[in-house]
Amino acid sequence: MDYKSKIGIGSVQFGVSYGISNTNGRTSSDEVKRILDTALNAGINTIDTASAYGNAEEVLGNNSLGKFKIISKFMPPRKGETIHHQLYKSLEKLQVRTLYGFLAHRPLDLSKNPEHWEELKELRNNGVIQKIGYSLNEPSELDLLLRMDFFPDLIQAPFNYFDCRFAERMIELKVQGCEIHSRSSFLQGLFFADTNTLSSYFNEVKPLIKSLQESIDFLSGSLLKFVIEQTFIDKVIIGVENCNQLLTNLETIGQSSILPKLVSHIPERILVPSQWPQ
Repeated sequence: MDYKSKIGIGSVQFGVSYGISNTNGRTSSDEVKRILDTALNAGINTIDTASAYGNAEEVLGNNSLGKFKIISKFMPPRKGETIHHQLYKSLEKLQVRTLYGFLAHRPLDLSKNPEHWEELKELRNNGVIQKIGYSLNEPSELDLLLRMDFFPDLIQAPFNYFDCRFAERMIELKVQGCEIHSRSSFLQGLFFADTNTLSSYFNEVKPLIKSLQESIDFLSGSLLKFVIEQTFIDKVIIGVENCNQLLTNLETIGQSSILPKLVSHIPERILVPSQWPQ
């Protein structure tokens, strides 16, 4: 399997300081350029971003993005604003004419404002967007939108060694022609956190995390390999802080061990970072 071809670059670290194990803050503009050059050389052609990622779209737009498929996400429009407005703001910041994908960052807003889905379909029909869909946090969000016949061309959802809540739904959507992107392969860095200083909130998984860290030589590679080998996932979006981190992740996938079968039940409060203590 060509592991690298299934990787996409997540850009949240380009605009904000993000991740429980991130101690370096935002990625510099120069480092972003090195990351993008390295990605292209490795055969990676997908970038995921969002208007909510600080100034990540502007940072990306200072680079040549013509060889990448760009996916961005929009927030619920403010009063007097439209999806069109948000799209063209993103296009201007990214300095591109079209997007491969444009996703709802808050999918439940679509259920309250179905006209926004119609607006997305119009933009797709006009050729400004190739694929429309939504970025999901909970399976219940997807279930609701599908009941409303908002069938996506592309979804993004969390999937990792601890979190397979979307697996069955991803398989069903894939069969129906939807492109599946996963995120949170490292659960925002929780798998690499120092269990000695980690909040007591995570006590239930500390022994398991520590065991993985001690028994798996190339943990990041193993975690990525676990997700990449899911045949129903088309792209695995990984956050990147620096070029060396990207290279290490890419190099260790092929050398990594297979993760042991997970027998522990991981509570949802651990799986959903928005529920973590601040």
